[in-house]
Amino acid sequence: MRFNRLDLNLLVALDALLTERSVTRAAARLNLSPSATSDALARLREYFDDELLVQVGRKMEPTPRAEALQQPVRDVLVRVDSTIATQPDFDPARSERVFRVFASDYTQMVIGPQVMALAAGQGARVRIDFLPQIAQPHRSLERGEADLLVLPQALLSADHPSEVLYQERFVCAVWQDGALARGALTRARYLAAGHVVMHPQDAASASYEDWFITRLGVTRRIVASSYGFATVPGLLVGTDHVATMHERLARLFLSVWPLVVRPCPIEIPPMQQAVQWHKYRRQDQGIAWLRSLFTQAAAVLPPSQREPA
Repeated sequence: MRFNRLDLNLLVALDALLTERSVTRAAARLNLSPSATSDALARLREYFDDELLVQVGRKMEPTPRAEALQQPVRDVLVRVDSTIATQPDFDPARSERVFRVFASDYTQMVIGPQVMALAAGQGARVRIDFLPQIAQPHRSLERGEADLLVLPQALLSADHPSEVLYQERFVCAVWQDGALARGALTRARYLAAGHVVMHPQDAASASYEDWFITRLGVTRRIVASSYGFATVPGLLVGTDHVATMHERLARLFLSVWPLVVRPCPIEIPPMQQAVQWHKYRRQDQGIAWLRSLFTQAAAVLPPSQREPA
């Protein structure tokens, strides 16, 4: 199929080449031989009258023309996939579809069990892959690498539809035998203490509470950081350190670690946890079903202890 003398199949090859920046890796992605992929690159260079990818040392780097093409080409392919390739009807009990959800381990621990239980209750045969969040997660949505994003509303992209699932407050967790477990946790004691924080593997991103506390101009003395929320509580045991945590997650850990929960002396607004999907996939019945699982799961979450039941 051609459009303005361009073989539209070459757009798929161009997307793979610009994503992988390697003929060999692009060939594997396309399930083609390296020679066939090299031929596709040659035809693309001829059509666009541009090198597109140039060798710089041991790597191939995109030219300015290629960089300008990358997002529009991906956008076209996502739109084609969402309007043509996606089946109009979706039956979770018969589908073998794989859904990719970008979500933190906090999300997986707090709402993930309910999501999986609901899917199992419907006899779903689909697979849900939970993938780690990265900086600018909406880029993964736009590249078709994610079907859903589950993250704080404040970190969502304005370019795609979203829905708030539930509200989460923040508390402080401390070791039950430590000094901070005795008496009130005042602002002064909080700021004087060492802090254990979750810091994503991607140094460019931050957790919600870290993002907001930084905006308040509050400086914390960080004594330890972890790339996941699940490991933070264990790092408090045997210390006089403190961790600022999601309330539902903190209370979940009380049955596992010798901790106590205290109100946070820094007024952090409640986090609005939301789900986001690509604007071109509004009519995708599979995505709509997956979204409904998260909505139903959020509805049965236990309320925050500081909120009315």
